[in-house]
Amino acid sequence: MRSILRILGSVRELWPYYAAIVACSLGVAVTGLLTPFIIKAATDYVVAATEGEATGISTVVWLAAALLAADLTNTLLTNVGGYLGDTMAAKLRAALSGRYFAKLLSLPQRYFDGELTGTVINRLSRSITETTSFLNMFANSFFQMVLTVVAVLAITAFYSWPMALLLAVVYPIFMWLTTITSARWQELEARKNHEFDVAGGRFAEVIGQIRVVKSFVQERLELSGFTARYDRTVRITRTQSRYWHTMDTSRRAALNVIFFGVFAILFAQTVRGVFTIGVMVLLIQLVNMARQPVFSMSFLVDSSQRAIAGSRDYFTVMGELAEADGLPEPADRPEGAGRAPVAIEFDGVSFGYPGGEDVLREVAFSIRAGEHVAFVGESGGGKTTLVSLLLRLYAPSVGTIRIGGTDVAGLPLEDVRADVGVVFQDPSLFSGTIRENIAYALPGASTEEIVAAATAANAHDFISRFARGYDSQIGERGLKLSGGQKQRIAVARAILKDAPVLVLDEATSSLDSKSERLVQEGLERLMTDRTTLIIAHRLSTISAVDRIVTLRDGRVDEIGTPAELAATTGIYAELLALQASATTKDRKRMHRYDIRS
Repeated sequence: MRSILRILGSVRELWPYYAAIVACSLGVAVTGLLTPFIIKAATDYVVAATEGEATGISTVVWLAAALLAADLTNTLLTNVGGYLGDTMAAKLRAALSGRYFAKLLSLPQRYFDGELTGTVINRLSRSITETTSFLNMFANSFFQMVLTVVAVLAITAFYSWPMALLLAVVYPIFMWLTTITSARWQELEARKNHEFDVAGGRFAEVIGQIRVVKSFVQERLELSGFTARYDRTVRITRTQSRYWHTMDTSRRAALNVIFFGVFAILFAQTVRGVFTIGVMVLLIQLVNMARQPVFSMSFLVDSSQRAIAGSRDYFTVMGELAEADGLPEPADRPEGAGRAPVAIEFDGVSFGYPGGEDVLREVAFSIRAGEHVAFVGESGGGKTTLVSLLLRLYAPSVGTIRIGGTDVAGLPLEDVRADVGVVFQDPSLFSGTIRENIAYALPGASTEEIVAAATAANAHDFISRFARGYDSQIGERGLKLSGGQKQRIAVARAILKDAPVLVLDEATSSLDSKSERLVQEGLERLMTDRTTLIIAHRLSTISAVDRIVTLRDGRVDEIGTPAELAATTGIYAELLALQASATTKDRKRMHRYDIRS
């Protein structure tokens, strides 16, 4: 329960709701306890009347009115408590979901490298939903149940201490049997949640890449893998449920024996004249009121187990180390014509992904302010990793990266990332409108600024042909647009950001010739007066840069102008020779470097 209490402690602003719900539940318990006393009084009066010891009906009418008042109050308090509970649960879910999302946004890139998207989403749904549902039910039921049990035991003890003693024994026996069940149940629940998470993760991947699945005719493969996971959850659930209900049978059987003793004493005492008929009716109702919470406790405990498991998942994520204190604030764009280009330096940088060998080894180079530099190397040789390190998505294990002469490790994240604009091979657009996607770089941008950026990126003409222009919906990941159109919007987004450093990560490698020409024109405008790092994808692009850095086995192999490196025996010279060759073998060798002629 510690994790549940942590959640309650983390949302102190909801305590007034919780207190009001508890007050309503206690009121429901009190009005519920009045009913047996009213029925007892009515029973005794009716018995007396049938024996000629009482006359008139006004008393029973007043008793019926009192019963109505108690029931109406009970109904009102139940529904007020239910309304407050629903509102509190919604607020709690909103608060926990917001914090969970904020935490995810603050986590470093390495966290997402090891998690499936669907798994992250499943945790949000399962953990928070089950926890909030339990807390809502707990507030509406637990305190009412406790007050009812205490009152029932006290009243029963007034009439018969042996009966009260038997009833009091019920609760510790039930809780003891429940406690010894819990550990095994939690273990099985964790295994089941793992299967749900993996299945949900794969489900999200497949839906996001459904065209790939269909083009390779792998629908049956994906379905069989998905259903296999759920089949395993069914087998785990069988074991879990069999274990739980076997133990529940034992618990309930023990309680049934105890309640047999209670009713035996009650009926025997009434036959012997110790209790009147009214008292017997009162005690029968009280015993039933005491028995109901015990049997309901199975459901409460079952829900609490799920909530505890879910809250542990929640706090596991919340316990991850963020990459900075709080979420970075987008840096304000300076007034005027933009920021001056800055120099970049990698000084003895080494880096490897968790569990693997170093991808980069003692990499060192300098890029002058405003210089355009291309990076060439074998596929998987660390070119894109350089970009990730520059953006501080990862931190180098050794070495220093400087922008404008300042170590990026000592700069706020928002300042580092505000200085770098990136155009990836995958445009990475969001669902929504074209306007929203371009303005993602600067949410407060005016229409004039957005249009100017789109025009510079050669995107304005095709946008204008849409019926709704810049307000056209593009679908998830821009699926309603062609590859060239998506990439030009990505270029427009980078232009609007107006960062002094630009990174082009194979920005046109997947486009046809016409689209590439249009995108390349936009990129050339974007590169003007900016320090530019280009992950090389075409030799024609490489030949136009100021310098080339070649990487071999994670190390810098050569640095020089295109003309200088063409005269050596290094990677760039090899690529030029391969380009001139017409053999299939040489063309395949070029693909090792992610290069197209």
